[in-house]
Amino acid sequence: MDTSAEIGVFGGSGFYALSETEPQEIAIETPYGSPSDTITLTTIAGKRVAFLPRHGRKHQLPPHKIPYRANLWAFQQLGVQRVIAPNAVGSLQAHIAPGHFVINDQFVDRTTGRADTFYDGPQTIHVSTAHPYCPHLRTLAIQATRAQDIPVHDGGTCVIIQGPRFSTRAESEWFSRMGWDIVNMTQYPEVALARELAMCYVNISLITDYDAGVVVDSGHVEAVDVLEILRQNTENVKRVIHAMLETIPGDRRCDCADALKNAQM
Repeated sequence: MDTSAEIGVFGGSGFYALSETEPQEIAIETPYGSPSDTITLTTIAGKRVAFLPRHGRKHQLPPHKIPYRANLWAFQQLGVQRVIAPNAVGSLQAHIAPGHFVINDQFVDRTTGRADTFYDGPQTIHVSTAHPYCPHLRTLAIQATRAQDIPVHDGGTCVIIQGPRFSTRAESEWFSRMGWDIVNMTQYPEVALARELAMCYVNISLITDYDAGVVVDSGHVEAVDVLEILRQNTENVKRVIHAMLETIPGDRRCDCADALKNAQM
């Protein structure tokens, strides 16, 4: 029984399965506890893929309770070197509309108290997150999204808030004035932990709503409205990921594998 995978996919809110076939399910324990759920293994486009819904299949884990370290470590145990990570996000800019995708190139962390490193001592690592997202996977994600005729923004800054509450109007207006593009609750510490494991990581942000205060007539954010947009666009996310899997080469063509080089004190 093959329990290896080369590519890991996280499912975000409303995205709890990747393949319609009957994939193999495995439970993994890590030094950081159990992942969010069992991991399903399948083969797509000739590649072994591990899929894990970060909130759990019943959406039982709020953003601040997701076992981010266990999730990434479980992928590493399976042999994953590349991670594709869709997220539901809110827009902070009027030109980024619900239904659009954003392929981020930067983030701003506004979370608190999350376990966000594998290096708690005595070994000390200061990993660089100047360019936190894999440039090669970003290019493939943009190309795959455009090929599906989905409006996509090449680059953007995501501000990650603690949650589980949505932003106040004042917070949303502040984020927007800062020039940040989208807001989310789960990209951090996931992206930084992937960097500490020298994994390639790409985020696909699906716009579900305008955040409070960004567009005057949009009203405030309601969870039920977010879920409705997610239901409409889950198939789009799957199509993009399947298209990416068709084009991802066997060898890594970036510097992500060298993320820990010169990072140790």
